[in-house]
Amino acid sequence: MDILFKNDDFVFSYRVGGILKHNGKILLQRPKNDDYAIIGGHVAAMETSMETLKREFEEELHAKIEVDNLLAIGEIYFPWGKRPCHQICLYYNVHLMDDNIPLDGVFHGYDELDNERIDLDFCWVSLEDLKKGTKVYPLELIPYILESGKEIVHFVSKQI
Repeated sequence: MDILFKNDDFVFSYRVGGILKHNGKILLQRPKNDDYAIIGGHVAAMETSMETLKREFEEELHAKIEVDNLLAIGEIYFPWGKRPCHQICLYYNVHLMDDNIPLDGVFHGYDELDNERIDLDFCWVSLEDLKKGTKVYPLELIPYILESGKEIVHFVSKQI
């Protein structure tokens, strides 16, 4: 059971995201006709954030990863349909344990949310393109992805 609570007034979400870099590029996900986002998913009850991240990469990409270090903690506010969402997201640097996925270009997959299939494109995007303004949500995370410092950062993203 995902730690995802909804009522008539708002949604609360506990999510985890993985920053996977390879050869000057980052692997991002993009739902059809939408912007890029960090790969990850909702933490399940009684599951650690690192276990969740490994499970999500396995489910969505059929790839085994190792979790390196916590990069950032985000408090993110955005519209979830017609309701506001308050999301806490932990972002980790990760690396591949196998080479079961393409290491360049775009490949396809899917995720499920509320028993609904969401088709996704997984795209290797150059870090140079991120510097030039390619939109990746949350936008406030991008400088920390580019810097890759050792210090854990906290940011707030208000999209509503």
